[in-house]
Amino acid sequence: MTEDASFRAETRAWLEANCPPAMRQPAGFDDAYWGGRKGHFASPEQQQWFEAMAARGWTVPDWPKEYGGGGLSPEQAKILRQEMARLGCRSPLHSFGIWMLGPALLKFGTEEQKRHYLPEIAQGKIRWCQGYSEPGAGSDLAGLQTRAEDKGDHWLVNGQKIWTSYADKADWIFCLVRTDPSQKQGGISFLLFDMASPGVSTKPILLISGYSPFCETFFDNVEVPKEQIVGAVNQGWTVAKYLLGHEREMISSMGFAAGEPSLGHQLAGEYGPIEDPVLRAEIALHDVDALAFRAMSEKFLDELKHGRAHPAQPSMMKYAGTELNKRRLELDMAAGGSDALEWESARSEQGTRPRAWLRSKANSIEGGTSEVQLGIIAKHILNLPGA
Repeated sequence: MTEDASFRAETRAWLEANCPPAMRQPAGFDDAYWGGRKGHFASPEQQQWFEAMAARGWTVPDWPKEYGGGGLSPEQAKILRQEMARLGCRSPLHSFGIWMLGPALLKFGTEEQKRHYLPEIAQGKIRWCQGYSEPGAGSDLAGLQTRAEDKGDHWLVNGQKIWTSYADKADWIFCLVRTDPSQKQGGISFLLFDMASPGVSTKPILLISGYSPFCETFFDNVEVPKEQIVGAVNQGWTVAKYLLGHEREMISSMGFAAGEPSLGHQLAGEYGPIEDPVLRAEIALHDVDALAFRAMSEKFLDELKHGRAHPAQPSMMKYAGTELNKRRLELDMAAGGSDALEWESARSEQGTRPRAWLRSKANSIEGGTSEVQLGIIAKHILNLPGA
């Protein structure tokens, strides 16, 4: 038996023995475990699953062991993903620290920062949020105006962020600030600080879906220790771009994890046979495209882990995943007919379907608008001339 085959057999046996049946079904953002100081487990099975995975470092299986990870090779990490998908195991920990900040710290953080923050992320001890967009700096992120003044032994931060996902639930924030007003991209730095710091406040934003996952975030004379800057002063744009690539890959994969049932299978189970032949054909086409997207995602992840990914690939994945997810929810609504429009009832689970459909409209904005992604693809993959 080869080394990989042996690892697969051992992993399969361990997952079958340690993943509770209740954790072998998909979890949405709201019923997943996010960790952090305010985190709580939805069930004993969820806690059991998280603690078992965290003990092996498998919340971040491909991070180095010295930083709280599992130390797996890219091939072993892929096998673990495959075996989790085969069994239907849900992710033990949802975390912007894992999906976005962690990779940036691994590349740009000091050794002290890595040893301090990464194990806390891997163990779910700190929940992070992202301070990027501002009221006047969305698509033109480099135009941000939140400023950090050098006060000798600390930074003094003043300004506002918007669309800060789960800022009201987060413990810490990774934040872009302006440290040199005379430059645009060259005057931005990347700071980490505690959301409990004096001067930090948040205000939830009510969305058309009725939910409030986003917040306005305000900084009023917030003092941040000097050592909590990642990378060099005024070099935060480099860190920000790298992190955005991981954010876009994360957004692109939402709703298309391997092992999840096809849309056709899901809708047939909920509504019975779909009689409209045109709608059936559209659902079938979506499922074919979803399979192709999953294969492309796996290929991209392999290339990323081996350092062979094209820098613009996250934009391609984000755009394709966004459009596919919006199509999926449009078809879901179409199959449900008038029943799918029900907004507030026990039967509709408080309008889960229409609220998800409305929420999907933001997919083409968050993480960089679809227009921005198409511009990056045109320039860096298709080599088209600029305007």
